[in-house]
Amino acid sequence: MIFLRYESFRSYLRMFPVTAAIIAINILVFAADHLFLNERLLNHGFFYSAPGDNYFSLNEPWRYVTAVFLHLDLEHIFFNMFSILVFAPPLERLLGHVKYTVFYLLCGIAGNLFSAIVERSTAGAGASGAIYGVFGAYLFLALMKKSLDPDSRKTVYTILIFGVIYTLIVPGIGIWAHFGGLLAGFVLFYLYDGYWISKQNGRYRR
Repeated sequence: MIFLRYESFRSYLRMFPVTAAIIAINILVFAADHLFLNERLLNHGFFYSAPGDNYFSLNEPWRYVTAVFLHLDLEHIFFNMFSILVFAPPLERLLGHVKYTVFYLLCGIAGNLFSAIVERSTAGAGASGAIYGVFGAYLFLALMKKSLDPDSRKTVYTILIFGVIYTLIVPGIGIWAHFGGLLAGFVLFYLYDGYWISKQNGRYRR
């Protein structure tokens, strides 16, 4: 089971520095914004798009990234950070620190973009799109590569089924941001896997 965490705190920081940094940034931003800044960071950083009003966030493109590090309340940030804490480390180890950082950000951006494309008028914040991107990578490994152990594969399927049900029945959830992140994670890992195989076979093309 790749999702069981046995590391000490110090070992976790050393082995998964990007994941640890993502968690720390999210918590620090949330604490500062809600305790001291009266949610000014949230107001200036959440993603929104509407026809005739910052459509596709073209007037404020930084929102594609800033929204990934902002959360609405304690429940929102708790479940997202717990998911990152448990599920992200194996992917950071597999991709490497730099590729994993790019992957995480692209999935978060893709979730916001997909939401804007499908819903047209949308507003939201949170790391969920990026987290579903991580699950998308594991879904690719489970379905296409058959490289996950049975327990890890069952965990991925269970989390995704529960996540889809939760997304559909709970109001106020960014449905299309979740699906957009999941799709992006699946596709990005497919591209990474193809590149890695080509490189291993000596067919790397610039």
